[in-house]
Amino acid sequence: MATAASPTSSLYEVLGLPMNASGHEIKAAYRRLARRCHPDVVAMNKKQTSATEFMKIHAAYATLSDPEKRATYDRGLYRCARPSSATMAAANTYRNWETDQCW
Repeated sequence: MATAASPTSSLYEVLGLPMNASGHEIKAAYRRLARRCHPDVVAMNKKQTSATEFMKIHAAYATLSDPEKRATYDRGLYRCARPSSATMAAANTYRNWETDQCW
C-alpha cells in the first residue's frame, strides 16, 4: 500500500485502492490511513513527514469522495493514458504528394 506518494502517483495509489473502488472503500481507506498518519498521533520525530503524508491522503480523499470531482479526475487520467491524435500522427510517417509520385 502506497502512503508516501511520488509526484507522479495517482490519488488511488495514495489511498492504496484500485480505480474501481466504491465510495465505502474510499472512506475506509482514508480512515485507516488517517489514524496511522495523522500528525497528532505520530511520534514527534516523524511529525513533519507525517503532516505532508496526511495532507496528500486528505487531498486524495477530498477528490475521490466527491462523485463530480472523481469523474473529472478519472477523465484526466484516461486522457493521460490514451495517446493523443497528435502523438499518433507524429509516430506515423505520412507521405506527401510530391514524394509519393513515381516520375
